[in-house]
Amino acid sequence: MVKEIFSWLKAIVIALIIVFVVREFLMTPSIVKGDSMIPNLNDGDRIIISKISSIDRFDEIAFLAPDTDDNYVKRVIGLPGDEVKIKDDHLYVNGERFEEFYLSSSKELLGYQIMTDDFDLEKETGSRIVPDGQYFVLGDNRRISRDSRDFGFVSEETIIGKVVFRIWPLNALGTTN
Repeated sequence: MVKEIFSWLKAIVIALIIVFVVREFLMTPSIVKGDSMIPNLNDGDRIIISKISSIDRFDEIAFLAPDTDDNYVKRVIGLPGDEVKIKDDHLYVNGERFEEFYLSSSKELLGYQIMTDDFDLEKETGSRIVPDGQYFVLGDNRRISRDSRDFGFVSEETIIGKVVFRIWPLNALGTTN
């Protein structure tokens, strides 16, 4: 009987260690709060955040909010060294125009004619480029999102990880845009 109990305790301890290692170093679950990423991510969506994935332009990331005690989920628009500008609702990075494919359904769903007001990185932040170790992020629901236009750049140290998978609601289960 003692051997059986010890065997179960050992299995439970090993399972807890594995869960701790995975959550601390590899990935962690989280819940989306708010409407700033509609329609790609909705309030209450359950997501998986990878702590080991590299971060590229247009990835959705989770980070410690600089203005609250919450975590934010936003989309990376500017990488370190990038010049960012929005003119006539079009995104320009380093002078090149980018189509923001993830905003198409937002414009239809939310009924916005103009999704993003004009924005010039240097005029708004005083910096011509995104500084080293920093990122420029925007929410997909640009009209209501609190993002880098409000609180400035996001430091690499505050990034929790890249949003890689949605696990709830079940009808939206899968990778994220």
